[in-house]
Amino acid sequence: MLNPDINKTELNKAGNGMYELISELYPFCRSITGNGVRQTLDTLQKHIPLQINEVPAGTKAFDWEVPREWNIKDAFIKNSKGEKIIDFRKSNLHVLNYSIPVNKKVNLEELKKHVFTLPDRPDWVPYRTSYYQENWGFCMSHNQLNGLPEDTYEVFIDSDLTGGSLTYGEFFIKGDIKDEVLLSTHICHPSLCNDNLSGIALLTFLSKILNKQSLKYSYRFLFIPGTIGSIVWLSKNEDTAKRIKHGLVATLLGDDSDFTYKKSRTGNAEIDLAAEHYLKSTAIPHKTVDFFPYGYDERQYCSPGFNLPVGCLTRKQHGEFPEYHTSADNMDFVKPGRLAESLAVYLEILNILEHNATYINLNPKCEPQLGRRGLYEKIGGTNETQTMQLAALWILNMSDGKNSLLDIAIKSGIEFRIIKKSADALIECNLLKRYEI
Repeated sequence: MLNPDINKTELNKAGNGMYELISELYPFCRSITGNGVRQTLDTLQKHIPLQINEVPAGTKAFDWEVPREWNIKDAFIKNSKGEKIIDFRKSNLHVLNYSIPVNKKVNLEELKKHVFTLPDRPDWVPYRTSYYQENWGFCMSHNQLNGLPEDTYEVFIDSDLTGGSLTYGEFFIKGDIKDEVLLSTHICHPSLCNDNLSGIALLTFLSKILNKQSLKYSYRFLFIPGTIGSIVWLSKNEDTAKRIKHGLVATLLGDDSDFTYKKSRTGNAEIDLAAEHYLKSTAIPHKTVDFFPYGYDERQYCSPGFNLPVGCLTRKQHGEFPEYHTSADNMDFVKPGRLAESLAVYLEILNILEHNATYINLNPKCEPQLGRRGLYEKIGGTNETQTMQLAALWILNMSDGKNSLLDIAIKSGIEFRIIKKSADALIECNLLKRYEI
C-alpha cells in the first residue's frame, strides 16, 4: 500500500528537484502541437518511462479535429534603423502562439492591430494564442508599445503550419487491481511556471514516488495539450476510461497562495470526499468550489458522456492572480517549498484512496472491553492517544458494512490517518474485519 510519509529532508529535496525541472523546461516554446512539446516530453523521459504518442493532424476526436502542427524558428520586430525592439529568442511569449508566418513592413498603426498588451499591468508581457483562427501577432508590455514612435517596422515570424501531429505522454503504473486513478496535467504553455510547469513537475515527481511502491490502484499519468489533448485521449480510450475510479487534474501548484479544490461534476465522488476531508481535517488553508464547465481538462473528463470522478487540485485558480498568463509567471513566482507542500498534499489524498475500505465490527452488541485486549497500549504512547481512543469508538460504532473509513473520518472529524491507525489496532485485536461484498 502507498506510504505517503516523506521526511522533511526528502520533501525539501523533492521541492528543489521540481524547481530545477521547471527551470530546465522554462525556455521551451510549447504549444498544443510541435517540437516544443516533444522536447518537453523527451526531458521528462529522463525521469520516468513515458510512452510518447503521436496523433496525426486531421484525426477526428468527437466534435473536434487534431489541428495542423505548429513550429517556430524565429520572430522579431525591427525599427527602421534595423534595431530589434521585440525578439522571440529572448522570450517566446513575445509571439502570438500559433501565429502564421509573416515577413513584411508596416506602419505603427498597422502594427498596433497585431500587438497584444496588458494596460492594467503595463510592464508585463501577456500570453496569447490563436490556435483555431489564423492570425499573426506579437505580445509586448503596454509601456513599450506606448513608447514606440511613428516609423516603418519590419515584422518577421518564421513559423510553420504543416500536417504533422499532436504529441502527448502517458505513464501507467500497474497496481493490484485494474481500477485506475487518473492524474493529468497540460503541457501546452510556453514560458509560464505556475500555469503549466508546476503541474508537469509535480506529476513527474509524484509518479517517481508511486512507481517505487506497492499500490492497490493502477495509476495513469497523462501529460497532454490542454483541451484538445484530453479530448483526443478520451476519444481513443473510451474503454480505458471506464476503469477510472478517481482522478485529479494538476496545475497552479507552485505559488504562495492557499489551495483550491474544485469538485468533480457529481460533487460527491470519493476523490471529492478524500480531498475535502484531508484539507479540512489538517486545517490546511484552502477553499472548495463546486464543479463548473470551464477551466482545465477536468471539464472534458467530467463531460456528461463520461462523467468521470475527476477533480482539480490547485492553489489559487486560473484568472484569480494577476500573474496568470503573463511574463510575471516566471521562476521567481514559484517556490521550491510550495511545490514540496503541494506534492505532500497529493500524496496524502492518494493515501486516503489507497487505504479506504469498509469494515465489520465483530463484537457489535455494546462496546467491547478495550482495556483487557491491550488496545489502549496499542494505540497509546503518543500525543494522539485520546484521539486514537475516540477514533476506535467511532470505528466500532459505525463499522456495520455500510460506512467506509473515510465516511467515519468525515463524520467524526478525525483525520483519516488516525482512523486508519485505530482500525489496524482493532483488526489486530480481532474486533474488526474487512467487509467483502
